[in-house]
Amino acid sequence: MATEYGHGYGHRGGSRSDEAGAAGARHRLPAPLRAPFEARTWREFGYVLLGLPLGILMFTFAVTMVSLGAGLLITFLGVPVLAAALAGCRGLGSLERARARGLLGVEVAEPEPLRMKKHGAMAWMGAVLKSGTSWRHLLYAVVQFPWSVFSFVVAVNFWVYGWALLTYPLWFWVFPMYGGQDGLQLYGDSTHSIYLDNPFEITVTALVGALFTMATPWIVRALTTVDRVMVRGLLGPSRLATRVVELESDRGVVVDTAAADLRRIERDLHDGAQARLVALAMDLGLAKEKLTEDPEAAARMVDEAHGEVKTALQELRDLARGIHPAVLTDRGLDAALSAVASRCTVPVRVEVDLAARPAPAIEGIAYFTVSELLQNISKHARATRATVDVWRVENRLMIQVGDDGVGGADVNEGSGLAGLTERLDAVDGILVVDSPPAGPTRITAELPWRG
Repeated sequence: MATEYGHGYGHRGGSRSDEAGAAGARHRLPAPLRAPFEARTWREFGYVLLGLPLGILMFTFAVTMVSLGAGLLITFLGVPVLAAALAGCRGLGSLERARARGLLGVEVAEPEPLRMKKHGAMAWMGAVLKSGTSWRHLLYAVVQFPWSVFSFVVAVNFWVYGWALLTYPLWFWVFPMYGGQDGLQLYGDSTHSIYLDNPFEITVTALVGALFTMATPWIVRALTTVDRVMVRGLLGPSRLATRVVELESDRGVVVDTAAADLRRIERDLHDGAQARLVALAMDLGLAKEKLTEDPEAAARMVDEAHGEVKTALQELRDLARGIHPAVLTDRGLDAALSAVASRCTVPVRVEVDLAARPAPAIEGIAYFTVSELLQNISKHARATRATVDVWRVENRLMIQVGDDGVGGADVNEGSGLAGLTERLDAVDGILVVDSPPAGPTRITAELPWRG
């Protein structure tokens, strides 16, 4: 197991303190006062500004091409025109994903490619027209335009009015000097008018502008949140495609894990029991030769060989227990985890609250998860006690292992917890690590329940 508990604590502690100090230096101003000047705000505002011309382009292209294609469907020409319209929308979708990535920081994976069983123009047109991704891109091109008009108008008006009112004390002199009036006109009719021209009114105007200016970044952020949802939902891969990619990745993890386990078993057999058995055969051969010449030496060699047999049998038992312990098969998780806990270097309290046993595969993964976590505690935690709790919540098997050690466990540092996370992810499981510096550590694993 790689360093998980305590190792690297000083480095992480130093970096966190530095980050906290830097954050304190950067964030001395409250968030409402910082927001109008943050780079994120201006990137989001730039996204809204670009959204209108791009929305006009996409809407015009989509509506024109689809209308033309639909009108030509009475002839064969309508099919390639519709296919070209959908392909163009996919291309514009790539531009939108790049814009969202650059200005909003939204990472959206490329949608699934076209699936063509044959080659040629007809196969390509059929694949484009049958692709749900193409039609989602078309829907985005149509829906994004009215939303871009709305968000553009709201964002620009709030920005312009906010900054104009905020800076009014700097430019109100323009009205009496060049406009022929006392100040900014608040109200006017045929009989009387109200101008913002005295110091009190100018100050109130600036304060209202400050409120508008401070509120605008949050309004723009709310507008771009809708854009984020649209980009992810309509321009990204479908849920089915995402699930297929996840399953393919999980299958690769399972295959790699199985291959690594086979190599470990082969190595343990070759370096352990197999080597002892070879030495045992040689010793027995020598004892057989000395049986008539030196019976006492032969007896000593047989006695030593008997000890080697016991050692080899113990190694084979340990290896079999590492593959799948018999106590787990015979008596279930409660007894198997109690046996694992008895070998831990610190006292462990085990509580298993299960009315029934899960599937053997899930039971085996739960056993090895607890086993590896308890090994981590023995090696790295410097704890005085540990706990193991196992229970079921609806269709999930919950496992929680805690200790009062030095903490500092991190999935991103070392291969132990990272490998365990991959193994759980292969069966739709989750590993959550809560291990602040100085402890305590609480690691929760969640597995699907399969009876």
